[in-house]
Amino acid sequence: MTGIVTVTGAAGALGSKTVEILAAGGWTVVGIDLGEVASDGVALALGGVDLTDEAAVGVAAARIEKELGRLDGLVNIAGGFSWETVADGSVTTWDRLYAMNVRTALIASRALLPLLRASHGAIVNIGAAASVKAGAGMGAYAASKSGVARLTEALAEELKEEGVRVNAILPSIIDTPANRADMPDADFGKWVSPAQLAGVVAFLLSSDAMPITGALIPVTGRV
Repeated sequence: MTGIVTVTGAAGALGSKTVEILAAGGWTVVGIDLGEVASDGVALALGGVDLTDEAAVGVAAARIEKELGRLDGLVNIAGGFSWETVADGSVTTWDRLYAMNVRTALIASRALLPLLRASHGAIVNIGAAASVKAGAGMGAYAASKSGVARLTEALAEELKEEGVRVNAILPSIIDTPANRADMPDADFGKWVSPAQLAGVVAFLLSSDAMPITGALIPVTGRV
């Protein structure tokens, strides 16, 4: 199964690789991001979209419907990370990560739900392994990704009788240039590559994953 899929956070390391993998697999891809979205492999590039803003995402959804007519999948990748301890960090960080990780997925899902209902489509969210058990300095990030997990479960239950599937992937450390720069002495071979994660996304969007909904799937490499 392929069709039309929207990828949020399409300008980032994981987002751009997911766009590439899905396009190579025959999907027609819509890329959305606050930053500029590369046109390569993208049928519709929607840059400059604040995914925390309901009105802005509503405009993007309307454009998808007008120009492409339908939607079969949504991949919520947009998000962010920050490391700081609870005692020495800021409440602002908790608010910011909630907005970046939970609010973006919530707003995109709500805005595109009418199209996904019509096609009996699928939503794939990017959560985090840290949402299962937070380590030191991971409180704000883990709490926000726990919100993504609960959103996934709740939406899956609400939509399962309508044939819309909702699942989440829980990666550990993703092998990106930024993470290599932050942890230069780590064994990068133990990390999960963006291409590997994109492959799991492609599977969850496919008809082979039809029986799966409400799942939180660890994809942690050897971390």
